[in-house]
Amino acid sequence: MSIEKILKMYVPMSETAYYILLSLNEPRHGYGIIKFVEKLTNGRIVLGSGTVYGTLGKMSKDRLISVCDDKDRKTVYRITDDGKALLFYEIDRLKKVYENTISQEGLFR
Repeated sequence: MSIEKILKMYVPMSETAYYILLSLNEPRHGYGIIKFVEKLTNGRIVLGSGTVYGTLGKMSKDRLISVCDDKDRKTVYRITDDGKALLFYEIDRLKKVYENTISQEGLFR
């Protein structure tokens, strides 16, 4: 799938999809992703297992992630090059959103 098609499908990203890709800075299984996101966000985001596994399935089908190990009933995922490209694109987009927000925030006080 081309990166243009991936961007059209995923941008802007849902928080769930974004944090799943962000959590794959190292290979992780589903429960590891859930715990990583919960810790990273100080409990602001607690992902449900159904949501996580549904998103992992879609991302795997779209080749944004791949299975790197599957044993002991734990499927371990890693981010692919297309997944990294999407993540970097979304990080840049969010930086611009943040910068725009900060520049306008005072106008609403």
